[in-house]
Amino acid sequence: MSDVILRLDGISKSFDGKQVINRLDLEIKKNEFVTLLGPSGCGKSTTLRIIGGFEKPDEGCVIFEGKDITALPPDKRHINTVFQKYSLFPHMNVEDNIAFGLKLKKKSRSYIKDKIEYALGLVNMDGYGKRMPMSLSGGQQQRVAIARAIVNEPQILLLDEPLGALDLKLRQKMQLELIKIKKEVGITFVYVTHDQEEALTMSDRIIVMNKGIIQQMGSSKSIYDEPQNAFVADFIGESNIIDGIMKRDCLVNIQGVDFECVDVGFGKLEPVDVVIRPEDLTIVKRGEGYLDGTVISEVFKGAFYEIVVKVSDYEWLIQSVNPAAVGSIVGLTIIPDNIQIMHKPISEDAEVIKDE
Repeated sequence: MSDVILRLDGISKSFDGKQVINRLDLEIKKNEFVTLLGPSGCGKSTTLRIIGGFEKPDEGCVIFEGKDITALPPDKRHINTVFQKYSLFPHMNVEDNIAFGLKLKKKSRSYIKDKIEYALGLVNMDGYGKRMPMSLSGGQQQRVAIARAIVNEPQILLLDEPLGALDLKLRQKMQLELIKIKKEVGITFVYVTHDQEEALTMSDRIIVMNKGIIQQMGSSKSIYDEPQNAFVADFIGESNIIDGIMKRDCLVNIQGVDFECVDVGFGKLEPVDVVIRPEDLTIVKRGEGYLDGTVISEVFKGAFYEIVVKVSDYEWLIQSVNPAAVGSIVGLTIIPDNIQIMHKPISEDAEVIKDE
């Protein structure tokens, strides 16, 4: 039996003649935490709304457990959604908000009571049942919205940037809470965000989108360590992205200097994009590295110093536990494993805007 619970086949969607999603194919497995990640306007929220039944695709179909549900309305799907604006009923207390869907299904009072107690315990809101939504903090309202969705026992829970309105510390706390809830209830989560930290923290699998196209899919580690194009490298974490020439397998020329690397399968003298993470560069004494440059800025970030070293016309970003004096000349070195080589994009859909 397949462990795929949801499949999107050739989904396309346009608004006012502008294509938002372009023939998107995606499979989501049971009990998986999948995050749709990308910049504003990339199509991630539209994809979520199509899964939930709030939008119909122009082309393609939505398959749930082997059945085509493309035409089904939201209330006929075993899918619930938590939006960024939690949409709690202001005239109902917490218990009544949570019970709303169960009452529509004409569940018994004892069943509803048990479900409310279970849901409040799950989201650490015991004792809040009689409170009104306006008396709750943003984080508490978000927990109530999740509890209201979970009591209806959906097989998939959709979350559309639900932490966007929270402050940083509460957002980080709620990330951990969502991971715990997902493990306890054993349902599939599909989460939409533009926040890379959220995606890296919570996801079993990340779907990176841009201009309605999936750029890369994979685990947090694979997306971060092995970006497939310059857009992904730039969007996921800080990156140095610079032009290079692949001289042969395992040898790339950057700024006129040959660097050993581990990449193969490129053409001789092929122009490439070179990606190097700031934490992978090491500052050494002048003349002891591959490149020498001038330190033009140094900012203490708490766990590390963020240092910019200018070499010719390129400014390298380095994250180091050791400071470097502005104005000093230093060397830069890197091990071959930490140099990522990528083909130049064949279309603008995969090209990073390096100035942003």
